[in-house]
Amino acid sequence: MIGGVDASFVARTFASATTQGASRAKNGGSASSSELSDDQKKQVEKLKKRDQEVRAHEQAHVSAGGNLIRGGVNFKYETGPDGQRYAVGGDVSIDVSEARTPQETVRKAEQIRNAAMAPADPSPQDYSVAAQAGRLGTKAQGEIAQAAQQAQDKSAGVSSASASAIKAYKAAEEAFSAITGSLIAARA
Repeated sequence: MIGGVDASFVARTFASATTQGASRAKNGGSASSSELSDDQKKQVEKLKKRDQEVRAHEQAHVSAGGNLIRGGVNFKYETGPDGQRYAVGGDVSIDVSEARTPQETVRKAEQIRNAAMAPADPSPQDYSVAAQAGRLGTKAQGEIAQAAQQAQDKSAGVSSASASAIKAYKAAEEAFSAITGSLIAARA
């Protein structure tokens, strides 16, 4: 768990309700291209384009996420007037748990952020995952700084400096959370 968020957090991107609603099949059976009306042919073309966009978006997450991706891509499909199924949404699960050491966690957080922001058109959920990765990395960097301060204090015999460093870290962490929350709200 990271700040109350399950470590198997899922980055999601879905087609808009308008795109989904406009492309609902009008007939239940399959039809050949020559049997489709002009409107139905336009719907099929929209679905084909959306399918390509969704697949490229999710593949960008997978490529950048590497070994952090859990379970591959899950697609949401819609059947077009031609009877074919088209991907209109998708999601990819990515491991956002802490690594074994703070140094490894900093590197992992950067990979998570890169995976979340890999698509050309990141979704609000992608920005949320990137922000979560930023918090994870900031926390790990704070742990590294705290350990370094404790080592320095131990050799110098200073304990008040350690308390000041912890206070400064907590203030920086709160400020970062507020800023990322504002950025997510602004992009949504």
